[in-house]
Amino acid sequence: MASHPAERLGALKAFDDTKAGVKGLVDAGVTAVPSIFHHPPEPLPLDESPPDRHGQQQHFTIPVIDLAAGDRAGLVAQVKAAAETVGFFQVVNHGVPEAAMSDMLACVRRFHESPAEAKAPYYSRDPGRRVRYQSNFDLFQSPAASWRDTLFMETAPAPEEAPPECRAVALEYMRLVRELGRALLELLSEGLGLDPRFLEQECLDGHGLTVAGHYYPACPEPRLTMGTTRHSDPSFITVLLQDAVGGLQVLVDRLDEDGNKQPAAWVDVPAVPGALVVNVGDYLQLVSNDRFKSVEHRVVASGVGPRVSVACFLRTDTSTKVLTPMVTGDHGEARYKSTTVAELVKHYRAKGLDGTSSLQHLRV
Repeated sequence: MASHPAERLGALKAFDDTKAGVKGLVDAGVTAVPSIFHHPPEPLPLDESPPDRHGQQQHFTIPVIDLAAGDRAGLVAQVKAAAETVGFFQVVNHGVPEAAMSDMLACVRRFHESPAEAKAPYYSRDPGRRVRYQSNFDLFQSPAASWRDTLFMETAPAPEEAPPECRAVALEYMRLVRELGRALLELLSEGLGLDPRFLEQECLDGHGLTVAGHYYPACPEPRLTMGTTRHSDPSFITVLLQDAVGGLQVLVDRLDEDGNKQPAAWVDVPAVPGALVVNVGDYLQLVSNDRFKSVEHRVVASGVGPRVSVACFLRTDTSTKVLTPMVTGDHGEARYKSTTVAELVKHYRAKGLDGTSSLQHLRV
C-alpha cells in the first residue's frame, strides 16, 4: 500500500504516465481499487429525514422547473427560490433538443472508449490547452484520486482541436447551452431585482464556457473510492447533462416541519428524462453576496457503469475580471473581499477538490 508520501507520489506518476486513465485500469482487468484512489469514509449521512407528525417519511427533492410553463414572474420566483435554498434545480423544456443531448453523451462515451493510443495525444495537464484529456485535474493535489476520466474543452475550440468523435456535436451543443445559460442568467438577474441582462453583461462579458465530459467506469470496490469528491463549482452557473446511471448527490441543510435545523445530508439528484441539472457556482454566490448558494456536491462510485456526464461551466473569458459582492437590502454589508477570476482559479487549482470551499479565504 503506497502510504508513504514518496511511494504515493511514485504511484501517482506511474498512473499518470500511462495516459490511459481509470479506463485503462479497468481495461487491464483490475479487480481491486489501487490505494491512491482510497477515500476515508464520509461522515455525513444520506437523506433519512425523520417522519412527520403523521408518520410519513419526508425526503428532500431537487426542484424540477418547466421553463415553458407559467408566466415570467412565476418562473423567476421558482428559479430564485431554488438558487436561494438548495442551489440546485433541474430544468425541462429548456430548448436544447433531446437529440443534441443524446449525441453529446454518445460522443463523450465514444472518445473515452476509443483505444488508449488514440486518446494519448490529448492527454495533458497544461491548463493552457483548450482541449485536453486527463484523469483527475487535481491528481497531485487532492488527498485521494477519484474514479473518473475527463475530456475538457474550453470556450469553443477550433474544430481541428477537438477529437474527431466530438467535433461537430460538441460545438453545436456548446452553442445551445450558451443560449440556455443566457436565459437562466436573465431569470437569476431578475431574481436579484436587477436588469435581466445584468449578470451576462457585468459578469460573463464574453462567451466563457468550459465543457467537462466525464467518464466514470464501473468500479470493482465502490465503497473504497469516489467518482468525484465533495466540491462546489468555479463558475457563475453550471449546466449538467447526465445519463441514467445516477450517482450525483447534493449536500443540503434540512429543516423539520417545525422549522428546526437538522444535520446536513446528501440527497440524490435523480436522472429526469429530458432534463438538465443547473447549479449556482462560487462566482455567483460571491457576486450575489450570499443571496444565491453554491452548494457542495459529489458523485459516488458505483459497480454499475460507465456513468457519462457533461458539465458546462459558464464563466467569464476575462481572467482579470474583478468579482465584487453586490450590497443590497438584507445583505447590506459585503461578505466577501473583491477578487479577480484569475485569483479564484489559481486558488481552486492549487487546492484541488479537497472538500473545502474556494470562497472561505475571501470571507470578510
